[in-house]
Amino acid sequence: MVTWLNKVLPRPLDPVRSIKVKLGLLLVASGAAGMGYFWWAIGWLPPMTSLTAIGLALLTSQVLAHGMTSPLREMTAAAGAMARGDYSRRVRATSRDEVGELAHAFNKMAADLAAADQRRRELIANVSHELRTPITALRAVLENLVDGVAPTEPAALRTALAQTERLGHLVADLLDLSRLDAGVVPLRRVRIDLVDFLGEAVEHAAATSAGVGRDVRFRLHPPTAPLTGYADPGRLHQVFANLLDNAARHSPPGGTVLVSAAERDGRLHFEVADEGDGIPVEERSRVFERFTRGDRSPGGGTGLGLAIARWVVELHGGTIAVLDPHPESPGAPPGCRIRVTLPATAPL
Repeated sequence: MVTWLNKVLPRPLDPVRSIKVKLGLLLVASGAAGMGYFWWAIGWLPPMTSLTAIGLALLTSQVLAHGMTSPLREMTAAAGAMARGDYSRRVRATSRDEVGELAHAFNKMAADLAAADQRRRELIANVSHELRTPITALRAVLENLVDGVAPTEPAALRTALAQTERLGHLVADLLDLSRLDAGVVPLRRVRIDLVDFLGEAVEHAAATSAGVGRDVRFRLHPPTAPLTGYADPGRLHQVFANLLDNAARHSPPGGTVLVSAAERDGRLHFEVADEGDGIPVEERSRVFERFTRGDRSPGGGTGLGLAIARWVVELHGGTIAVLDPHPESPGAPPGCRIRVTLPATAPL
């Protein structure tokens, strides 16, 4: 009904470019219509009194309209500044009418755009840094080999291969994030045996760690009963591959990474725990942000694995969080414990 009225009713004041003038014309037209009816009904109208009343109404409307239209002028100026890349401008929003609500919405939009622009700048800076480091190292190795400074031996080639693999992992992670941002990551949920699935993930993580020379043991604590779930096996494997690799990188030599699973209250709970230095409480909410690697150890990761893990878990309708470590004996390292919670049943 409202849409139909908006289409049918005329809009004669659209050519006027000032809302203050529109309000003045509105008052003059309304007053003139009322006085015209008054004149027609009684046959007489005091001319000076009528003109004075219209003039006072017009002046009052302009004074009051200044405060009403001030947020609109500020929004116009702020929008122009935002088009030039300045997202710091805000609109004074003190009224409680529709214009005030629009000003509040505009300020929120400006804050969101400023945050998005800051994230974009940080992403560009972080990607540039992450790409520059392995490229510089790879270039140095290849220059030494070409110039004959270093002999062509397996150690030098392994260094070049490691840097190339790091570049490949970074590009793959960035591609996954771009797909997640674009919302083009389809989930092909199937029923999977989680015990077998976790066993394969642990075996793959152990082989990967052994291949890069990490002295870390992986142990799966199997559930007491058969455990099945509905998930995308490829995406879920990506989650545990990132979690296990992160735990292995931050574990001390000879440390153990423990993986466990259980079903409680209609949800599946997975935990990956290491024996490293742990994550401070104030940093636990940030470890799932892009390019955040924390201060536990240099590690050498891209800082994207946990961000991808969080997004994949959320695509499955679950949650991921860093928990307090299990109670340990005095003097033992605190360790890090990450829990993934997923729905136990298939989505409707």
